[in-house]
Amino acid sequence: MAVRLAACGFPTYENLAVRKILNLSARLLTIGAVSLALLGSPLAAQDRGLIIRQLKFAGNHSIDATLLAAAISTTSSSYFATSGLIRWLGLGEKRRLNERELRRDVVRLRLFYQSSGFLDVKVDTLVNRTDEDVFIVFNIAEGRPVLVRELAVAGLDSIDHRDRLLQDLPLTVGMPFNRALLLTSADTLQTRLRDRGYPTASVFLNRRDIDREQHTADLGLLVDPGQLASIGSITVSGTSKVDSSVVRSLLATRVGQQYRQTDLYTSQLNLYRSDLFRFATVRVDTTAFAVGDRAVPLVVEVEEGRFHRVRASAGYATNDCFRTSAGWTGRNFLGGGQAFDVTGQLSKIGVGRPLDFGAANSALCRSLLRDSVGSEKVNYGVSASLRRPAFLSSSNAITLSIFAERRSEFQVYLREDVGTSLTFTRETERRVPIVLSYRVSYGRTLANAVSFCAFFNACRSADVEQLRQRCPLATLTASISSQRVNNPLDPTRGSLYTLEATHSSRITGSSEFSRFTRGVAEAAMYRPLGGDLVLAARIRGGLIVAPRLQLAGGATNFIPPDQRFYAGGANDVRGYNRNELGPVVYTVLDSAANGGNPASKDVKVAPTGGNTLVLGNLELRFPAPVLRSRLRLAAFVDAGGVWERGASQGSSAAIRVTPGVGIRFATPLGPTRFDLGYNPYQLPTGALYSQKPNGDLDLVRLDYRKDITQRFTLQFSVGQAF
Repeated sequence: MAVRLAACGFPTYENLAVRKILNLSARLLTIGAVSLALLGSPLAAQDRGLIIRQLKFAGNHSIDATLLAAAISTTSSSYFATSGLIRWLGLGEKRRLNERELRRDVVRLRLFYQSSGFLDVKVDTLVNRTDEDVFIVFNIAEGRPVLVRELAVAGLDSIDHRDRLLQDLPLTVGMPFNRALLLTSADTLQTRLRDRGYPTASVFLNRRDIDREQHTADLGLLVDPGQLASIGSITVSGTSKVDSSVVRSLLATRVGQQYRQTDLYTSQLNLYRSDLFRFATVRVDTTAFAVGDRAVPLVVEVEEGRFHRVRASAGYATNDCFRTSAGWTGRNFLGGGQAFDVTGQLSKIGVGRPLDFGAANSALCRSLLRDSVGSEKVNYGVSASLRRPAFLSSSNAITLSIFAERRSEFQVYLREDVGTSLTFTRETERRVPIVLSYRVSYGRTLANAVSFCAFFNACRSADVEQLRQRCPLATLTASISSQRVNNPLDPTRGSLYTLEATHSSRITGSSEFSRFTRGVAEAAMYRPLGGDLVLAARIRGGLIVAPRLQLAGGATNFIPPDQRFYAGGANDVRGYNRNELGPVVYTVLDSAANGGNPASKDVKVAPTGGNTLVLGNLELRFPAPVLRSRLRLAAFVDAGGVWERGASQGSSAAIRVTPGVGIRFATPLGPTRFDLGYNPYQLPTGALYSQKPNGDLDLVRLDYRKDITQRFTLQFSVGQAF
């Protein structure tokens, strides 16, 4: 006799044995409800208000304590209120004992174990009370579990590749008979069938034989796949300005295509992603569909959103000083669901020409006084882009942009560009975007003359000017990323993977001074450890190769400064100032060289970057003793290195490790972060150059090292480091 396990959302067969649905799980819940009612009588002990200093589980070998803690009502106090070493300080959130709920928790744990296959489980409590505190231990004797001896699935004989349907079901032979996993297995089978073209597929339980003496269970599932079907018609409603053909182009399914339930979800996601609609739903038209039909009619209902949007912002950043931006977006531009966007932005306001009003002398922007390159001028960006969704496929989009910009990197370079780009984006079935981009620009890079001299043998003014002159740069970039996190601003669970490769050569349209191949890979993971603790980890690596370029000073592997790797700062190795991890060179005015022993205050550090990058971060994030919902603390260890492969001097492979602690304040834009990193190292040894009045550089010595005056580096930023 078959018992229905999962609803399918369509007309189904009437089950004549509905009363049989009261299986063992329901009986256990009934017994539990009666027990809880008895325990909840006025005779039950009243709340004594004791502080819970300990809540432990003993004997739970098969089920993790985290799951058990989630199944009961009694909750332990926070770490700072339970730790024997520091609880005397009175910090942390304190939770108090409710005697009635404690007794109910014994029943809850017993029911939880029995539904997980441990029918003979016994639960007892050991409660140690003092005048103000209570220490609780749940002692669990799990007993012998009931194991699944057989799980037979009938009704799949007519299905092709039936073995694939049965792969990796949540409940398999040899596992304890977990009723929740049995329901999940039935639901998994049903979903897989509906993704294979069976819209009315249903799964029933037709056998459940439990031998309590042998502790075995023989289970059987009966599958009714229904009729194989395809999409019969698609009706669109709710459009006025957007043509219905645009809606149809965004759908992941077409008339005549085999029905797949996943396509309905993907279609709805595509409609929202287009930014054309404030509401969208894609569903089966149940009024025109009956069991056994070979054609499934679909109904698409949408509500159009605003077609014009104006935005503006202003703010502050540690390496930008003051900045502002504004933009306008027109949706369904010229029809076809296209989006036209115009954006403008300014940064380095207050420190860069021509908007320098002396902000570098204030506490907010004082760090930019050390940046004689990137903060010399105001950074700007102006762009116009036209995006076409559903390009050749509902999973594709293409964007054409034109831009003019000036961007910089702290103490390293200033890049000025005008150009255009064409970007193709494809969203895979697993929601992993693949991006191909071709970018052509005409511009120049301004960098420290000492950087050109140290790594590119361009120590003469003529060579430096040759490398600084305007030239075409055309890059072809491919990237793929997978982001599976619960919160993009402050993730506590999930993972992130990114892979990117960029190529520039004469084949793509670049000049001889812009030939390179650059690859970067990154992986990050976030794991909750219980008690609001989160462990975050990241690894990142990069590699650049470039052909040799002949200059007056000799042949060298020239890589443009704006394409090289740099490290150090708030988002990687926090024990170093921005970009000061890795190869550096030093410069001093010729008048202050002092025969190769200049005063440290007269020497400037010039990061030169490298062609190899290795980076790793490990961070433990946990709530503060006070204001737990808004304030969090962190302890971290950062490690990394940047070096120049093939360099004759001044750059060697070395990994630097800097530990530290941090504090985060929750804001709508993400956590505001203060990190204090400890750096036990000296600055690296590098070449010291004296700069003459005409701009030429002379090598003074190769083994110079500037003294470091502070071991602690304070970093301020918005958003997590990774």
